Amino acid sequence: MNFPTGIGTSDADSISLLGHDLAHDLMGKVGFGELAFWLVAGRRPTPGETRVFEAVLVALADHGFTPTAIAARLTLLSAPESVQGALAAGLLGGGSRFLGVTEDAGRFLHELVEFSDGDDWDAVALEAVREARAEKRLIPGLGHPVHKEEDPRTPVLFALAREEGVFGPHLALFEAIGRVHPEVLGRRLPLNGAGVCGAALADLGLPVDLLRGFALLARAAGLLGHLAEERRRPIGMDVYLAVDRNATYEP
Repeated sequence: MNFPTGIGTSDADSISLLGHDLAHDLMGKVGFGELAFWLVAGRRPTPGETRVFEAVLVALADHGFTPTAIAARLTLLSAPESVQGALAAGLLGGGSRFLGVTEDAGRFLHELVEFSDGDDWDAVALEAVREARAEKRLIPGLGHPVHKEEDPRTPVLFALAREEGVFGPHLALFEAIGRVHPEVLGRRLPLNGAGVCGAALADLGLPVDLLRGFALLARAAGLLGHLAEERRRPIGMDVYLAVDRNATYEP
């Protein structure tokens, strides 16, 4: 049997990763964002691609006291020796609303880009928004429950992608959706950060099927921060008691 892999292997004297000696060629010389990109794409990113990719990871890291963070903290409260369980609770609890928008937006844009000639992104966007409205579907990445006027991550990522020369058709189409949707919906909604991250990752050529994975990667860092804070300054029990005391139990 032959099981070829180009990712890595190890023997008694060395660890190989991506054809390089992990200890001597990569450690201290390659950043984690660059390595994550390299592992998935199978090629080393340019400095500009690395900068945009790492900006996406920062943008998607946990921010705010979200349900995923609460799930992680409460799991740590009930099983303090099980950090892996607490992380899993936060990651699995993300679902589509918190962790799926990046993938959903990237996939939505990618399907449109594949069948477009790219001459007029506003026209493509207008048709897509009209079709979604007619079918009563939400457009992934459009709207945000907190940042109702503008998501502060979105213009920054647009600017970074332009500056580094990686502003491609997915970002162009997403930006066009931001321009034309009020004409169809009758109101202006912000382009949210998770959506623009999906567009940026798709423009970097990363597999659309794995875009949710990058959201998970970023969210794991945020959850580790919440778990560290829970150990330093516990609030999990207060959250649990507040929920328990306000629950109405019915047969």
